[in-house]
Amino acid sequence: MYCQGFALALACALVKGAAAVKTKNFIYIVPDGYGISSQVLARDFYSITNGEGTVAQPNTAALGVDNIVIGSVKTQASDNLVTDSAASGTAFAAGIKTYNGAISVNDDGLPVASVLEAAYLDGLKTGLVVTSRITHATPAVYSAHVLHRDSENEIAAQQIGKAHPFGRFVDILIGGGRQQYLPTSEGGARDDGVNLINWAIEKGYTYAADKSDFTEVQTDGKLPLPFLGLFTSSHLTYEVDRDIEKEPSLLETTKAAVDTLEDAVKDSDKGYFLMVEASRIDHAAHSNDATSHLHEILVFNEVMHYLKEYVDAHPDTQILSAADHECGGLTLIDGYDPTSLAKGQSSGEKAARSLEAYTGNDHAGLLRDTILPGMGLSKYTDETVEHLARKHASSGSEAVGRDLVERFAAEAGINWSTGGHSAADVVLHGYAGESQEDLRKEIGGFRDNTELPQYVAKSLGLDLAAATQKLRSNGTEWVQKRSMLTEIKKRANEAARAHSHESWLN
Repeated sequence: MYCQGFALALACALVKGAAAVKTKNFIYIVPDGYGISSQVLARDFYSITNGEGTVAQPNTAALGVDNIVIGSVKTQASDNLVTDSAASGTAFAAGIKTYNGAISVNDDGLPVASVLEAAYLDGLKTGLVVTSRITHATPAVYSAHVLHRDSENEIAAQQIGKAHPFGRFVDILIGGGRQQYLPTSEGGARDDGVNLINWAIEKGYTYAADKSDFTEVQTDGKLPLPFLGLFTSSHLTYEVDRDIEKEPSLLETTKAAVDTLEDAVKDSDKGYFLMVEASRIDHAAHSNDATSHLHEILVFNEVMHYLKEYVDAHPDTQILSAADHECGGLTLIDGYDPTSLAKGQSSGEKAARSLEAYTGNDHAGLLRDTILPGMGLSKYTDETVEHLARKHASSGSEAVGRDLVERFAAEAGINWSTGGHSAADVVLHGYAGESQEDLRKEIGGFRDNTELPQYVAKSLGLDLAAATQKLRSNGTEWVQKRSMLTEIKKRANEAARAHSHESWLN
């Protein structure tokens, strides 16, 4: 529409204003550890294995997120060019730069409110859906405030409302991490003797321990609120290993959360804020496990495709997505063959666990007959099998699992430059349906990760500064002793430099 003259310009403004849809709901999706090469790998694999070209004559088609790229994001922490998930998560949850390891506290150790907390204070419904432990860094930055990410027992007590100044403020919590909610006497990791699951049930939460519970409590695809779903003791299983009878997929949990929140706000002028994390993209990259990495990315694309269609049907909803950082330094070199990954039917983590659980005395036979075929390895000899059996005897199951993923990547022509994070920028995806151009203008292009929650808050009419003031209104002693801060920062960066990661066998 071309506008000239005051009267006509005013009329045009009114028409444009009438056409604009106020944002009621916002969904932020975190593909943890996902870099641009991750998407290329998934796109090439999906296209070629579905008949779109070949390795020799490629003709790859777009996946779920490819058509909604709107920019790129800088990820560095306040104290390191290479961030961890805690510092970067704090940036896109609370809008501040902070040190590696920090969970929604600033460089001085003071709590800073997340966009989820601000949404709660403004009367919106809230939710967190992840495939990691629910107490892991990304869900934690939206729902807790501690000096270091490893304080997962404290994170659990805050996010469920027991030790948080706001009381209960998260309506849906879905992921793994049951161990942080149970005392050691009941097979958990809490040394305070508190059973937070029982506490949550007493406060009104409906609890689901597995897929059967998750399905049973639903009514027409909707969960009762508030809802707590902890399907495993630690992280959820990799998608490539997932038992579909025991654990729901990220797509299933996302759909249930979205349908539930949509129904909960249908008669209100207040909407909802939901954070969804494809957590284990990062874990697979830390492990340099190409098969697991691929399948986690494919599920992320499925989730994004579903959410894009949801926004088309719900124009009052926006989605934004960017990784917290790149992980693994994935490189796809000349001659790489993504179709090789079709042979992989299990993760290196599963291989390590199988070896660890084996009580027989023929480890070479287990490797040759079960583990190597399951991993998709084809180029091995009897000498290879014996080498792996000796490595198991000398170095343990996890060492063999890591050896196997390295061999598999080599067969496919896939290189990893690190077992840690990198300083690479990450891709920014966003979708707002008919308001897509407005979204591009507002938040597209090159951005710092601290700008993302500011955009979310502006879209929903939230006040992050006021939420922080409310959070601190009765003091900050509930966070942790700030006298520990210097030592915590030092240890966090030492761990980052060592590319530390969790054991596969925990």
